[in-house]
Amino acid sequence: MNDTTQDSLIPYDEIVQEALRAVVGRVLGQVEASNGVLPGGHHFYITFKTGAPGVSIPADLRARFPDEMTIVLQNKFWDLGVSDTGFTVSLSFNQMPAKLDIPFSAITAFVDPAVDFGLQFHAMADVESEQVSPAENDAERDVASRITPSEDGSNVVSVDFGKKK
Repeated sequence: MNDTTQDSLIPYDEIVQEALRAVVGRVLGQVEASNGVLPGGHHFYITFKTGAPGVSIPADLRARFPDEMTIVLQNKFWDLGVSDTGFTVSLSFNQMPAKLDIPFSAITAFVDPAVDFGLQFHAMADVESEQVSPAENDAERDVASRITPSEDGSNVVSVDFGKKK
């Protein structure tokens, strides 16, 4: 038997991240289908990398949030559109309307506080940069998936494949 874990030739981490991002797309698609009406007390906090490929936001917002930004979809949003690769939404910032185009690959967190549900993602740019980093000793890698429970007991899922702690 071999005590070292072999590197996977199947990109499990990418597959899981993509599947979890599809959850966000499906939820937003249901809201779009209901003409932007959120059911019950549901509302969403969506965090994304502002500099990620495909993100389109006004220049003043990019200047204020050069790395990451969180938007809230609750009461005042309109023109929600969802595609296979991302979504567009219009929001008001300091009483100025702004249209945002956000690919699902740029999302780093999705939270629905009404039901203590949340997902955390690695930004796709982070995943790509990890793939080009020098290989490390296979014996030191922990390739098990870890679901990290939130300290407050909420249902936040964070999946981490083979990251050194």
